[in-house]
Amino acid sequence: MLDILSTALTKYPLITAFVVVGIIMWASYKVARLTNNRIHGSAIAIVCGLVLAYIGGTVTGEKHGISDVPLFAGIGLMGGSMLRDFAIVSTAFGVKMEELKKAGLPGALALVISMILSTIIGAMTAYAFGYTSPVDMATIGGGAATFIVGPVTGTALGASSEVIALSVAAGVVKSISVMILTPFLAKTAGLDNPAAAAVYGGLMGTTSGTAAGLAATDPRLVPYGAMTATFYTGFGCLVVPSIGYMVLVALFG
Repeated sequence: MLDILSTALTKYPLITAFVVVGIIMWASYKVARLTNNRIHGSAIAIVCGLVLAYIGGTVTGEKHGISDVPLFAGIGLMGGSMLRDFAIVSTAFGVKMEELKKAGLPGALALVISMILSTIIGAMTAYAFGYTSPVDMATIGGGAATFIVGPVTGTALGASSEVIALSVAAGVVKSISVMILTPFLAKTAGLDNPAAAAVYGGLMGTTSGTAAGLAATDPRLVPYGAMTATFYTGFGCLVVPSIGYMVLVALFG
């Protein structure tokens, strides 16, 4: 019976990948409920993915993580650039420009300022740890913005898988930090109205972290913070691999 099941799962790797990822997502959101959603389910799922990638790479001695295990080969396709970019584009299509206008000038400025600061901090941290090429600095700087901007930047610029993994890890750390700290800083930051939430979402950028943090603060503020945070990812995917990279080349190239 086990041989039949193993053969079927190996024969249809992409279907197997969807099942495995679905189980991980389901379990992650169950665990998130135990934290009263202070840590978002998506962040827990990403950490699980990074751990599985490490285990897969350690066991097989190869370079593609868990997808080097024949049973989970479909995860390499599911997590590849094609489906990843499709997910990003589909998210962008779900956003209405009319909604962005509601955030006003403060929301727009928050997006730009936060993206610049996040990229600078990430790039300088990368440089301090020996990743001195503009490609590596831009990739890790993008990861400091969000865990999506980093891989998109790294793929566009041809960064190594090691650097892309570091960019994802940087984004996950930021996301979890925002989730945990938002409820404690809400009063100091004045997060008690929709306008403040919109600006906060633009400053923090990470959609999952902002949404979870605001949900723990005041669920009514979530749509406003998530609105600008959603644009943050798309904005970062546009400017970090292009303008950000060119600036780094001019300074360090």
